[in-house]
Amino acid sequence: MIKRLFDVTVSLLLSAGLVVPMLFIALAVRMKLGKPVIFSQQRPGYNGRVFKLRKFRTMLDIADEHGAPLEDALRITRFGLWLRRTSLDELPELWNVLKGEMSLVGPRPLLMEYLSLYTPEQARRHQVRPGITGWAQVNGRNAVDWDQRLRMDVWYVDNRTFLLDLKILWMTLFKVIKSEGVSQAGHVTVDRFRGSRE
Repeated sequence: MIKRLFDVTVSLLLSAGLVVPMLFIALAVRMKLGKPVIFSQQRPGYNGRVFKLRKFRTMLDIADEHGAPLEDALRITRFGLWLRRTSLDELPELWNVLKGEMSLVGPRPLLMEYLSLYTPEQARRHQVRPGITGWAQVNGRNAVDWDQRLRMDVWYVDNRTFLLDLKILWMTLFKVIKSEGVSQAGHVTVDRFRGSRE
């Protein structure tokens, strides 16, 4: 209850305080990347329940001759990369937090297609609400490999406390300022998860 109350209070305060910057970001996205301004995608949440994640769009809508989206490196723009490095693309997720679909802190909500690839231990990351930031995000983010990230997600599930959440939020502030761990080596974002190597 304390965590949920904290999530709602902080999200309301941030949403109110950032409404003008978010409007300017939305306008910039519309001008530079087109519409829709908000990128929506189904993700698994608490206990695997599906919800619609919302972020500011960071990529162009470009497809090949068969209609399949081109690789990220060809679709992302300098403006989109800037949004990701500053984590400003994540701001619409405050709405997901207010709706109770996400928390400020928790394992990041990943793609639906990954569900069948998790080991039973890795799947335990869904025992809590997904978060805007998390233990893996402040300990390497996309710069560490998938097995490490998923181990850290499960570690958070087993060791979560309100004080740990506060620590993660504080560490997140510095990670965002330094733009650390935004992409994986050799990728503009992160390579896809293809199953555990352990």
